[in-house]
Amino acid sequence: MKIIYLESVDSTQTYLKKALLTNRVQAPYAVVAKIQTNGLGSRDNTWIGIEGNLFLSFALPLASLPKDLKIESSSIYFAYLLKEVLSQMDSSVFLKWPNDFYIDDLKIGGMITNIVNDSIVCGVGLNLASSPTNFGVLDIKVSKEELLKNYFTNIEKLVSWKKVFSKYKIEFGDKKRFITHKNNLTISLEKAILQDDGSIIVDGQRIYSTR
Repeated sequence: MKIIYLESVDSTQTYLKKALLTNRVQAPYAVVAKIQTNGLGSRDNTWIGIEGNLFLSFALPLASLPKDLKIESSSIYFAYLLKEVLSQMDSSVFLKWPNDFYIDDLKIGGMITNIVNDSIVCGVGLNLASSPTNFGVLDIKVSKEELLKNYFTNIEKLVSWKKVFSKYKIEFGDKKRFITHKNNLTISLEKAILQDDGSIIVDGQRIYSTR
């Protein structure tokens, strides 16, 4: 994984997508920014770029992904791999369906994914040092370099979706007090039934992560 570090950028996700589209770079490739001025969050929200936090986007060839991973569930897959790394470093972080990182009842980050040509582009925002009002901060101290090294090592193991999902499914059942959103609607996870492909069924409707 080639990694470049930028002092400031509007959005690592936007930067990397443009670089891929214009063939300036090829996957696997990662971009890390010290400051992000207009980061992309879920549901077209802006992820506030406070210095000291993690602003990361990385691209992987679609052909390199685990064969049993559905693209619709890639946010869950890559978010859970990062959650695993943080847990191994003694964080109590957990993943709220489908792609939000939480400490207790406060969101500390999230992940979004997009397809660009023949690559998947994953964007991660994580509050390592500070957070805006109503958000939380990671409960351990860790350097970005160490975190990225461990994360990309975990990704390179090519763990199957089945194995990741078997662990995520257990945790999902313990975190159903939260809500999610779909098409500007607020959906309670209390009665959600998790499916083997990472989607949920709520009131008879199947919902996939679209982030």
